[in-house]
Amino acid sequence: MKYLLLKHYRGAPASVNDAPMDQWTPDEVDAHVQYMRDFAARLEETGEFVDAQALAPEGVFVRYDGEGRPPVTDGPFAETKDLIAGWMVIDVESWDRAVALAGELSAAPGAGGEPIHEWLEVRPFLTEPPTVTE
Repeated sequence: MKYLLLKHYRGAPASVNDAPMDQWTPDEVDAHVQYMRDFAARLEETGEFVDAQALAPEGVFVRYDGEGRPPVTDGPFAETKDLIAGWMVIDVESWDRAVALAGELSAAPGAGGEPIHEWLEVRPFLTEPPTVTE
């Protein structure tokens, strides 16, 4: 079963070590990134890693606004919405394993080299289309 682990810039409950990354030292950022790489490498060895990416904080919501009209955006105001910092896709045997791995990933170091204990969102991939009955 595949699961998406979402890291939020904001929108999730505050982490224990809640200093924003832009206030970390370069060594603290490097340690955090290395933890993430080491975690992914370990999951590659067990066959549980699928993919991961970090995301920039900039972005907009876009929607279709009718034939011949340009798409509508909500503007370049990233601070007005929840933001995803990055994601990891894992392929594991159970929900319990997905939750255990998310818990471990949440311990990545942050400010002062201390674990962040951030909240990660765990979302299963939809394996079948939902059944619609009328």
